[in-house]
Amino acid sequence: MKKNQALVVVDVQNDFLEKGALPVPVASEVVPVINKIAPLFDTVVFTQDWHPQNHISFASQHEGGRVYELVDVSYGKQVLWPDHCVQETVGSELAPGLDTSRCALNIKKGTNPELDSYSAFIEADRSTLTGLAEQLKERGIDEVFVCGLATDFCVYWSALDAVKLGFKTNLVEDACRGIDIDGSIQKAIEDMKARGIHILTSAELS
Repeated sequence: MKKNQALVVVDVQNDFLEKGALPVPVASEVVPVINKIAPLFDTVVFTQDWHPQNHISFASQHEGGRVYELVDVSYGKQVLWPDHCVQETVGSELAPGLDTSRCALNIKKGTNPELDSYSAFIEADRSTLTGLAEQLKERGIDEVFVCGLATDFCVYWSALDAVKLGFKTNLVEDACRGIDIDGSIQKAIEDMKARGIHILTSAELS
């Protein structure tokens, strides 16, 4: 790998694993793949959902709110989720066995109780930056390889925003797992391809 490339590992956290509060099917399968490819990069970024207990995305914070319901909030439509990745809880921790020894940057997102954040780069109001893009550019990074959880939500939005912010963007497909609601993984992959995101496998990196 070149010094201008970074691996962005999105939200591989306990609450998104198979027994977590918001489980992604076979999510733990990404851990060995990520551990294999991380040493190929000088810059490895780990992101974490890091929500306060009263976060706006939690169904529990909306009277009569139901999980997976779509509601109107100040910045548009918001999916209501189970309480997950609450700050300083076991659920918010990175997955067991995930090698973080090469972590250069750790981005905690969704910290504002009134604003959700799927993307590692731009929060759900589509204007508030997480700071990741600036930090990568300060390091001379102009190409990113995105992986993690979930393919059709936080990984998808992170990849789209990476392109929007001027990074050459790649998706390491076998280092991702998705929720797949009504074919949403395939739709996300097709949309990423249409936006110029290169889809590859971990074997193509070694």
